[in-house]
Amino acid sequence: MKHAVIFLLFTIIFSPLMAQKLTFSMDTAVTTQHEVTIKGKRIAYSAEAGMQPVWNEKGEPIAGLFYTYYERSGVEDRASRPLVFSFNGGPGSASVWMHIAYTGPRLLRIDDEGYPVQPYGIKENPNSILDIADIVYINPVNTGYSRASDTLDKKEVADKFFGVNTDIAYLAEWLNTFVSRKDRWLSPKYLIGESYGTTRVSGLALELQESQWMYLNGVVLVSPTSLGIEREGPVAEASVLPYFAATAWYHKALSAELQKKDLNELLPEVEAFTINKLIPVLTEGGFVNEQVKKDIAAQMSAYSGLSEKVILQHNLVVPTNFFWKELLRDKGYTIGRLDSRYLGIDKETAGERPDYNAELSSWLHSFTPAINHYLRDELKFKTDLKYNMFGKVYPWDQEGSNKDNTAENLREAMAENPYLQVMIQSGYYDGATDYFNAKYNLWHIDPSGLLKDRLSWKGYRSGHMMYLRKEDLATATQDIRNFIEKTLPKAGQPAEYQLKEAGQ
Repeated sequence: MKHAVIFLLFTIIFSPLMAQKLTFSMDTAVTTQHEVTIKGKRIAYSAEAGMQPVWNEKGEPIAGLFYTYYERSGVEDRASRPLVFSFNGGPGSASVWMHIAYTGPRLLRIDDEGYPVQPYGIKENPNSILDIADIVYINPVNTGYSRASDTLDKKEVADKFFGVNTDIAYLAEWLNTFVSRKDRWLSPKYLIGESYGTTRVSGLALELQESQWMYLNGVVLVSPTSLGIEREGPVAEASVLPYFAATAWYHKALSAELQKKDLNELLPEVEAFTINKLIPVLTEGGFVNEQVKKDIAAQMSAYSGLSEKVILQHNLVVPTNFFWKELLRDKGYTIGRLDSRYLGIDKETAGERPDYNAELSSWLHSFTPAINHYLRDELKFKTDLKYNMFGKVYPWDQEGSNKDNTAENLREAMAENPYLQVMIQSGYYDGATDYFNAKYNLWHIDPSGLLKDRLSWKGYRSGHMMYLRKEDLATATQDIRNFIEKTLPKAGQPAEYQLKEAGQ
């Protein structure tokens, strides 16, 4: 009887607590004040960390997107102050990487090459672009703290949020709300996307113009995807060779003659070979002359650090996952996918691919504790939600109405908006979205060639997240700074095309 009474009291007192459900506000924000020294100048700014709703057609909230908004203090003319919207990729990745390692005012603690160090933490970013632009870091549904409403079932969530063009459409609506709330309609606007984020912002450039009537000054593509540009067959198969060469050069796996060349001297040579010789030979397939095939294999071996035998065994088409396993196999190491400077150790030296991504393990090691500490303790955003470094967004729809045509979207947006310019940034040691394929994007976004003066490309001596290397962080942020300054039109300068005189 005594035990029954105790159990009843326990049930009465604790059942409501046990039954509590994890909830979150879709519309909330906290603002804190800070200072940072950028390029030797002390700058005051506010940081707003919050959730803003995604609305459905009925005006009902169906998701809350977590964002962090940095605004420089003391700016009287906000209308002429650039506003940058930043997206990472995945497509299930949080907007953490560029936030605390690239453009934001705070920087995670890593060494000069990007490797984790302890104690974990955050420091000032002397290369942040906050000196010239306000910045918003946005987390799509299921990334960071962003979540869909529990009023939606699993299929509704997937249909509304997890597809190439549905993603673009709801984010464009969200941006409209944000710009209106912050009274930033007059500000010059920019998008920066990394990895899958480049797919996202390329589509947004047109979606914002056509559905929200919001026009941009610039788009920055960091380590871009294919953007829907077709390159199957020989073009796709051959285009990884320049990346192989860069990686082999970094690991000193080339001949003494090639190794003594600077990377910027070697790579144009490899690119020319790829375009003028390798692609035509691969086009001939199994009917290529055997001696020609052997000669090509020998040159590929010289550039890639792989043996002629291995290359011939693969019929001149070496998969990237095999390259990551093979290049340093005799030394007992694998190399990273997203950044081939990173080394891994597998259970066995045999095999066709690495056991794990050495670079991603390293990055999660340093980024995860830093972002959780920063948001909760410095920006004072308190929640019981888990910060999803990578969230569940699969299967990601890329078919039918969600087909990826984002390169064409970007081209059309540029054609419609004479102000709009694009810069691509790539790391030479990125094996997932390699630099030569980024150049291929540059060449094929606009087949007419009429927009090429508004398209540019920059390369850096690191990988997918080139800014993790201290030297490249300084260079790459300065490139963004220069890009923004270049794309701000002079007062009164019209957005118009003008006929060129003969001979110009």
